[in-house]
Amino acid sequence: MSELSFIKMHGLGNDFVVVDGRNEDLALDSDRIRAMADRRSGIGCDQVLEILAPTSEDADAFMRIWNADGGQVEACGNGTRCVAAFLMSESGSSDIVIETAAGLLKAETAGVGKIAVDMGPPHLDWQEIPLSREMDTLKLELSYGELVSPVAVNIGNPHAVFIVNDVDKIDLDRLGPKLEIDPIFPERANIGVAQIINSDTIRLRVWERGVGLTSACGTGACAAVVAAIRLSLTSRSVTVKLDGGELEIEWKADDSVRMVGPVATSFMGLSL
Repeated sequence: MSELSFIKMHGLGNDFVVVDGRNEDLALDSDRIRAMADRRSGIGCDQVLEILAPTSEDADAFMRIWNADGGQVEACGNGTRCVAAFLMSESGSSDIVIETAAGLLKAETAGVGKIAVDMGPPHLDWQEIPLSREMDTLKLELSYGELVSPVAVNIGNPHAVFIVNDVDKIDLDRLGPKLEIDPIFPERANIGVAQIINSDTIRLRVWERGVGLTSACGTGACAAVVAAIRLSLTSRSVTVKLDGGELEIEWKADDSVRMVGPVATSFMGLSL
């Protein structure tokens, strides 16, 4: 197995191994991803982000997203911000377009150490989540323990958001793995528990499919804000407080969701 150059980056502790495959075939597969993501014997990360040449003439690069379990997913909000920061640093540009399996995502600088990403419009129909059968996505027929009737949102990937009184009293380590694989979600789902602090602030924790409990989840923050707005619980511009820090989320009048938050580089190295 050949050596692989990487950069370790994170957004609010949601950490990534970023590798550049634009000029060579990295021959990544699920086994190698799991080895790289292992926090004891590998580099350790929530996701591996592979930068590739774009297939769209409107994009600067394509981003392939590998979860720690070796599976591929369509979208990653914090990861998009990290890759955007990497590409902007490389090109000297203040804006960039990243192609993903979920579509084209536009990113731009938003102050010192911060990147903004337009995540596009949320998908709210049951078939777009997707769900295994037709139902109201504002109140899913799903409950487990103290968690009942979540709101379903697809923001490039599927989310189920439960509104709770106190997120810190929810044993998400126990409930998340069961809810993630519930038969209602044919592609599994990210599970969020959101506490409404006031009309402008949400406290959120997320169990991420294929990863586990994360310190921050960008698409999860977007999904939580969309869910809260649909339930008339918040304004359209919200600070989301996650275990790792804060993201600013706005569901804009044009229906797109804008996310702003910090990015950081931890270290660079070579992986076997």
